[in-house]
Amino acid sequence: MIALLNRFQDALEATQRLDFLGPLLLRLYLVPVFWMAGTHKLADIDATAAWFGNPDWGLGLPFPELLAWAAALTEAGGAILLLFGFAVRWISIPLIITMLVAIFAVHWPYGWQAIADPSAPFANERVLAAAEKLERARAILREHGNYDWLTGSGKFVVLNNGIEFAATYLVILVALFFSGAGRWLSIDYWLARRFRTPR
Repeated sequence: MIALLNRFQDALEATQRLDFLGPLLLRLYLVPVFWMAGTHKLADIDATAAWFGNPDWGLGLPFPELLAWAAALTEAGGAILLLFGFAVRWISIPLIITMLVAIFAVHWPYGWQAIADPSAPFANERVLAAAEKLERARAILREHGNYDWLTGSGKFVVLNNGIEFAATYLVILVALFFSGAGRWLSIDYWLARRFRTPR
């Protein structure tokens, strides 16, 4: 039995030659996320700054113009750097800060879930209340709308806007900060091979 387990362990360790795939897939997963977030902010930077600064219907952050530009450029520029695997550890730091601001300034009051699903763990009162509202909305749409057509692209849901997605992106960024961009398919790897001397 021990010999069999050792053979399985040897097979697992042989996969270390593919260790570049983990960081590559994490980077590629984040590219469209940050590209969309950054370019949407840049497309109407005045509205973004207004939302960042307004305490009544926005985030109430200080220096809203500066922070709006910083967040938008960090996200859009970060997407490009992640795509090519260039300065991945460096760009992870401001992206981590951006995700922490998003978690605590935007999503924190709504709990964990991004989508209101009362059957999921961590369902708070807001999520539980959404179930009745969603069922009522579905009943109205079935009665007064073309429900099959309306749901042809997916189910209707209630957006809870919790920290779930931002926390996921934060965890990925922390992993990339510690792992780096990965071997072979990143500019960072080739620059390090060319210019850095091993210690």
